[in-house]
Amino acid sequence: MDVRRTNKKLFRMILAMGTAGTLVTANVLFTMGTHRHIWSQEDVLTGKLASSIVDTTVEARRGQILDRSSTVIAQEVKAYTLVAYLDDSVRDAKGNPDYVQDAKETAKKLAEVLEGVDEKQIATILEKAMKRGQVQTELGTGTKRLTKDVMEKIEAADIPGIGFVDTTNRNYPTTPYSSNLVGFAAFDEDGQAIQGKMGLELSMEEYLSGTDGRMKYQQAVDGTILPGTTQVYQEAIDGKNVYLTIDSNLQSIVEAQLAKTMQDNNAQAAWALVMEPETGKVLAWGSYPTYDQNTHQEIPSFLDNVADKNVEVGSVMKPFTYAVAIDTGVYNGETTFRAGTFTYTQDPSTGKIIRVPNGTQTDFKPISDALGNDFGEITFDKGLWVSSNVGICELLANYINYNQYVEYLDRFGFFKATEIPFVTEATGVKNVDTAADYLSTGFGQGSSISLLQLCQAYTAIFNDGKMMRPYVVESIQDPDTGTPLKEFEPEVVGEPISAETARKVVDIMKGVTQDGNSGERFRIDGVDMALKTGTGELYNEQTGEYDKTNYTSSVIAAMPADDPKIMVYWGMVSSNITGYSAEPFQEIVKAALIANGVSGANAVQPQNPEQEEDSWDTYEMPSLVNHSRAWMDQELAGKKLNVTVLGDGQSVVNQYPGAGSKINSNSRVLVMTDSASLTMPDMSGWTRKDVTAFWALTGIGVQTSGYGKVQAQNIEPGTPIDGSSDIQVTME
Repeated sequence: MDVRRTNKKLFRMILAMGTAGTLVTANVLFTMGTHRHIWSQEDVLTGKLASSIVDTTVEARRGQILDRSSTVIAQEVKAYTLVAYLDDSVRDAKGNPDYVQDAKETAKKLAEVLEGVDEKQIATILEKAMKRGQVQTELGTGTKRLTKDVMEKIEAADIPGIGFVDTTNRNYPTTPYSSNLVGFAAFDEDGQAIQGKMGLELSMEEYLSGTDGRMKYQQAVDGTILPGTTQVYQEAIDGKNVYLTIDSNLQSIVEAQLAKTMQDNNAQAAWALVMEPETGKVLAWGSYPTYDQNTHQEIPSFLDNVADKNVEVGSVMKPFTYAVAIDTGVYNGETTFRAGTFTYTQDPSTGKIIRVPNGTQTDFKPISDALGNDFGEITFDKGLWVSSNVGICELLANYINYNQYVEYLDRFGFFKATEIPFVTEATGVKNVDTAADYLSTGFGQGSSISLLQLCQAYTAIFNDGKMMRPYVVESIQDPDTGTPLKEFEPEVVGEPISAETARKVVDIMKGVTQDGNSGERFRIDGVDMALKTGTGELYNEQTGEYDKTNYTSSVIAAMPADDPKIMVYWGMVSSNITGYSAEPFQEIVKAALIANGVSGANAVQPQNPEQEEDSWDTYEMPSLVNHSRAWMDQELAGKKLNVTVLGDGQSVVNQYPGAGSKINSNSRVLVMTDSASLTMPDMSGWTRKDVTAFWALTGIGVQTSGYGKVQAQNIEPGTPIDGSSDIQVTME
């Protein structure tokens, strides 16, 4: 064998292969960069593209609405829009036809799964699209932005030709959540985006909505994006996150108690507002009847009871008349007057109101104490305790100057908007021109105000004369960095009375809950309250008369009376004005004291039928993140807490409540570990806030129905779960 010849032959073969490989590689690289063949210069994309360039929108995400502890109130979530495929060439994975062949049959099957959709409308849409030769079509009202649960039900129905397009929708995890205040956002067909429709979602649209971006790319015939062709030339700017002052745990109790108020009293309306009188922060805001913010198909009223309605509030107005008398130096609480009925006339020359003996014929209708009560000869202090209308008339007729009284009404901010940021308001109607209206305004009739005005005015009484503007938005933050872009602080809007006057009014109000007085049933053992009840008549603008069937019944209180930290206003419209339960008000008060960590709140824990503890302790939640399970167990040892550990990891990666939060014995604590897997916890007894915290920690959504606490769940405890799990709980 000639070894040299063989080696030369092998060398030539290797050289040829190397040259060919180099040319192929060069051709590939050249083609990738230029889309042309290196020798022929032919455009390799010719005939491959559906369109040479696709210019599309990069959707911005709408900002979240969160509570003061970062619990999500409103968020953008993945949703699904129905699409019907009409092209007869479409086949499923098994090669079977997968397009709509019978419009009416398809519409019928969809209507069986989708509640409330118009079967005939869907059939019509399909028939028209088929006649026009369309390859696919959407199906109209009720078939867009569906939840994962609904999408899976449709998939299970296995309807030929029905598919889905991924999209987004606005979601409210714990709806109803102050539904008229927060409002809702929905997809707007004209704007082709999710937009606020009412409430804060609408008034804060400029902050919550983002700015869509633009993107270009080249697309092949089969719809795939060609590598290296994507160009984002306008970045999407996501909407800002809005943080509220509201406490979600307290809000959930308000929602439950207002629902109970409506049901137990056959009420037409109910409301509750919880505020810090020292700051004006709103901790809870409820207005009923309410609605489901996720469906928003039936909205009983677009007006919020707290802010949007003019109301003759009744006797909760009386402390302001007392405040005027005290502040102007004409009040003596030990002075007596004759209660029962106030018969009067008016001097035509001076306008002075003159009380005359009962039975005297005058041009004015006598004013009586409520329900025909006659308390006899009583002191002015007792007049407030028993809520005497006659006592108010005596003060306004014989002690308080008319012009001074009207001036004080203005000082207290009545008959004008509070200018609470981002909330629409009614302004009320001042009606004090006649003697009858002047006297009636003193005990909460004749003139109307908004309930928000009333609560703002009460901050002056409960805050040493300083009146605080209510506010419900804490801050507006960048969604990526958490940097506050706008923050809201406590604001003094006036000092209508002196601190001494305010304290004197509070001292008198403390007597309202004593035995035999008008607020006796509202007192709570262990809680020192300054309180006033009120019953008001409802004026019917259509008839021009007062309703003789339904009335407003309400109560406002501040706790602790000697240094008020919490103010609660609760009320309803109902025909039941004497026999209604004080429990909803009391439960809201208890929850409010605990939510704000008020000293002594451990004695007034809201009712829990499963709880047998007689004493309650308050703790500060430690920071558990980045610590071991063993360290966590040691840190929480000795504290009476309901701890649920999520995952079987050995290190803590997240927690609820957050570090530094005030918690009480038997509060629920959720701890997320560095585990690769999760199992379903036993959610029995969990509140909406607990469920929402689980969602936030794990990223696994939970669908809730009902009010109160979790009574049933569709997935057994211990079952493996992940992001695709469909968790549903029922609350009662």
